Amino acid sequence: MRIRNAGSLVVLVAGLALVMSCASTDMGITAKVKAKLAADDVVKASQIEVQTASGVVTLTGNVDSEGAKTRALELARDTEGAVNVVDMIAARGASGNGNAPDPDRTVGEAVDDAGITISVKGRLLDDPLVKGLKIDVDTRDGVVFLTGAVGSDEERQKAIQLARDAKGVRDVQANLTLHKT
Repeated sequence: MRIRNAGSLVVLVAGLALVMSCASTDMGITAKVKAKLAADDVVKASQIEVQTASGVVTLTGNVDSEGAKTRALELARDTEGAVNVVDMIAARGASGNGNAPDPDRTVGEAVDDAGITISVKGRLLDDPLVKGLKIDVDTRDGVVFLTGAVGSDEERQKAIQLARDAKGVRDVQANLTLHKT
């Protein structure tokens, strides 16, 4: 009976060592940051992409408020194993907690933004260089937020230009990460 317990103890210790070593890997750090974002009441985890390389955590996305951006960065910085945090988050600047409509915006402004989003997304999907399915488009007060992955700097610049050329666009905020495919 003692031998069996000793074997179980060895397996338990080995498993614990494996979990602890994985926690300090880039994948482990990414998982911990994502879990913190998902558990937080201020941050909408679905709005933020998390990537880690050599302990450097990069947060990319478009959030509803400066408060959500600040909180996401704080959670990532406080994650064990994170050496540094790169901020590629754009705050849309919505009032309140981001769950309610902005009372200062008219229905016409919201409809205009939706039309701009549709127009820009269509341009990205129609262009042979740009992989439009990998780029999220959001518009707020005529400002287009592009979030996603591109295969080259040329593709990134083309996506930005296509968005800028769409009717009604006042500015473009590009949170596009470079991923070689």
